[in-house]
Amino acid sequence: MDSGEPIEQLPRGIALAWGVAATPQRGPKREMSVEKIVDAAIEIADQEGLGAVSMSAVAKRLGYTPMSLYRYVSAKDDLLLLMQEEATGLPPERGKDNPEWRVRLEELYEAQTKIYRGKSWLLAMPILGSPITPNSSAWLDASLEALSATSLTQDERVAASLLVTGAARWKGTILAGYQQHGRASGLSEDEVSERESQLFDAVITDDDYPFLRRAIDAGVFTSEFDPFTFGLDRGLDGLADYIERVGLEREGARVDGPEAAEAEGAAGDEPDASAVREPSDIGDEDPDVLADKKYREAQKAVRQAQKVLAEARKRERQTLREAKERAANRG
Repeated sequence: MDSGEPIEQLPRGIALAWGVAATPQRGPKREMSVEKIVDAAIEIADQEGLGAVSMSAVAKRLGYTPMSLYRYVSAKDDLLLLMQEEATGLPPERGKDNPEWRVRLEELYEAQTKIYRGKSWLLAMPILGSPITPNSSAWLDASLEALSATSLTQDERVAASLLVTGAARWKGTILAGYQQHGRASGLSEDEVSERESQLFDAVITDDDYPFLRRAIDAGVFTSEFDPFTFGLDRGLDGLADYIERVGLEREGARVDGPEAAEAEGAAGDEPDASAVREPSDIGDEDPDVLADKKYREAQKAVRQAQKVLAEARKRERQTLREAKERAANRG
């Protein structure tokens, strides 16, 4: 099929997730359902890992034959998709106080990380593209809603959403590995970290790996410091600075663009002095106006005010993070 042709029928797994797939007319005493099959498969994954999930294993748990399941879920890939949809669930609702975009993205990050800790088998799911299912779509929609009032383009909002999702998935992957090692060895997470530090200590010398040696001596492998949240915070710092910068640039382009100037000229209005741009950008503007000393001073004052505002917002973000840390320590 040509990729440009419209899709007349959804793939079976996606149709099941959206509840628009036809229900089989025949089944074992009509006691079987897609929901029961998915629940049984998730129970197996929780107890034994994703590798233990098969149509025959699910059928055995439910007390039916594998062929009975195929009337409801026609392929294992469809079952995996439905398992992912069920385990992912819906994102937390946005609070009534309508938090700013950064706070909301941090909430979504923490919620995703919690899911991966509880359902680590999700990380073993094959990635075959974007999961076009209701719950997965709701998570992306929540991130895009958080960024909807920013100056980012739609492409940039999706990219920012993937930054958060990727950070949560990476943290979940590492923690899942530690959990698996802990179960196999009988060690706690702290004991796994201590064992790891001891192994590094045994083989890393100051002569061969001086900088890693310093990190080991500083206790980085047993520290309470969260490198994943640190990385996300720095990414969001950069995103905040970018939003602020392009917001000013794009607002200026919107106000001062050729279309706006033509519209003002057609209406016979005088141009707003606050929207006049730098000489290198304005083309046919009156050079006498540009040379006016008071006008140039006004432009300089605006730029200085913008810098002050940017610094104030940066301090606001820093104090917010510090307040959250103090609250967490008190808890």
